Order: sequence, then structure tokens, then C-alpha cells
Amino acid sequence: MRNTSVEIGTIAATLFEPDGEPEAVLVVHAATATPAGFYSGFARFLAENRIATVTYDYRGTGRSGSPRAHRHLGMKEWIEQDVPAVTAWAANRHPGLPQLAVGHSLGGHALTLGYGGPDLTAFALVASHVASMGSIPDRVERARVRLLLQVVGPLSAGLLGYVPARRLGLGEDVPAAAIRQWARWSSLPNYLFDDPAMRGAERAATVTQPVLAVGMSDDPWGTPAQVDRLAGYLTGARPERRTWTPAEAGLPRIGHHGFMRRAGRTTLWPNLLTWLQKQL
Repeated sequence: MRNTSVEIGTIAATLFEPDGEPEAVLVVHAATATPAGFYSGFARFLAENRIATVTYDYRGTGRSGSPRAHRHLGMKEWIEQDVPAVTAWAANRHPGLPQLAVGHSLGGHALTLGYGGPDLTAFALVASHVASMGSIPDRVERARVRLLLQVVGPLSAGLLGYVPARRLGLGEDVPAAAIRQWARWSSLPNYLFDDPAMRGAERAATVTQPVLAVGMSDDPWGTPAQVDRLAGYLTGARPERRTWTPAEAGLPRIGHHGFMRRAGRTTLWPNLLTWLQKQL
């Protein structure tokens, strides 16, 4: 297995390739404020199993430029521009191979809206949900998220031009426009599906590929019910559903990010790999 740093326009990416010929190419579309490096273990695992895999940082995050310099970029631009750009690059790098994708949280929203492209063979959604703050069941967590997204985040964005998310415990620093859009969408009952500019329900209905929607029973934000709500927009795809409990995974907890951590290598990842291989 070998990995190579590449540039896709101004997007910094890493390509993980098997030693032999790959049987498919896959792009990992990240969660908000989650650096590409977080997915490197998962990408290596896939490459070791003959799936060439691309990870990348959205513009204005991680290695893809400073958030202050990209203060005008919102989630809409990541979904509508960055996701298709990396998808096209991966397809051109390995022409003729089946194209797969895994979308984590926000990355899954982009795939649900069809921005992974019409040539995808299949894709999986991990902890992707209708991310309305009002749906967070725990009152304390709901209040914490509301404070971060609607008060602290916008205030720091106004002062600095970006959100110092690392210091706030939100992950990677993000551009000002992204936190404002995140705050606005999360205040809506149906998240981005209530934003007419996104044409969410209309676009999701055009997706026809096989889809696996994975949720975790202990995810404080993407509850199984909210994962089901997102999958429900895929009216032309009939997505398969899988909810993991920590006990089934042999882990003390999984949460919103735990599926992609290296602790999932022996239970969670092989299950997803098997599903992907079946689609080939």
C-alpha cells in the first residue's frame, strides 16, 4: 500500500493505493471541521483491500488553505463544488474502475443530494442525519450546540473572519461563512432541506444508486431517527439501514465520529467493506 499527496486545484488530498491493481476507487467526503488525516486509517484499510481511496480537506480547512483567507466559503460551496471536483479527479485517476464513496456527516449530505455524481456505483452514509438542533434529545447537549453555533461561532467569525474551532472543541478551524450556514441550517426543522437554494428533496429524489445508511445508537446528534429521516429523502434509492450499538462493535462508545476511528478496524470497517464489495 502506498499513499501520495496530491493537489486538486486548491484542494489538498491524499491518494491511498494498493500494491496491486485496485478493483475500485473510493472518495471519503469528510464531516464538518474534521481533517482528512482523521480518515487515514480507514483509507489505508480500504487500500489494503484493493480499493484505491482518496481523502481530502474542504477548502478553507486543514491543508486546503487558511479559513480566514477563505472566509466567504460556506457549506454550500463544499457540497456543490469541492465534492464534485474530487469525485471527478478520482474517476480520471482510475478510469474504468467502479466508483464508490463514503460520506461522513456533512459528506453524506452532499452524496444524498447527488453531488457524488451520476457514475457512482454505490455509496455509504456514516452518521449522516437531518442535523436540526431541535432534534438533539439531550437538553444539555442541545444547549451546548446552540451556544457554540448561534453565539460563540458567529461572534468569533465576525471578529476573526473564521471560527477557531479547535479551541472551541469543534474540530478544525472553519471559514466564517461555513459556521453561519451551519448555524442557519441547524436552526431549521429539516436542516438544509428547508433551504430553497439547496433544492434538497428534489435532488435527493434523483439518486438511484445502492445506498447504505449507517448510524450509531449512542450518537448524541445523529440519532437513529434522524439518520432514518435523511435516508427517507432518497425515495429513488431504497437505502439499506444499519444501526450499530457499542456492544455490537465491542467498544465502550462510538458516538458521532467513532465509526471512523481505528478502534473500528476489526468490527465496523469490515462490515462496511463487505457491503461495498457486494455492490461491485
